[in-house]
Amino acid sequence: MTEPEGGPDMVSFRALARRLVADGVVPTMSHQRLSKIAATDPDFPPVVPVGGSKVVDYRLALPYFRARKVRPGERTDLKPRSE
Repeated sequence: MTEPEGGPDMVSFRALARRLVADGVVPTMSHQRLSKIAATDPDFPPVVPVGGSKVVDYRLALPYFRARKVRPGERTDLKPRSE
């Protein structure tokens, strides 16, 4: 994958959630949901801790979320947990 031109556009999870919604990439998003996705999806863009916050490069997060398959309302409680 080639790097996008220009410097990184580092944003906090709160700012990332707001920008994804404002840019029409996702209908809703919270910083809590971003934390969960980042913790469970190995394909999530690199997360950098800055003080007490986590930040990610928006230039890498945007294509990730555009390509991400969503399954709203999927019943995960009916599936066995994989370890």
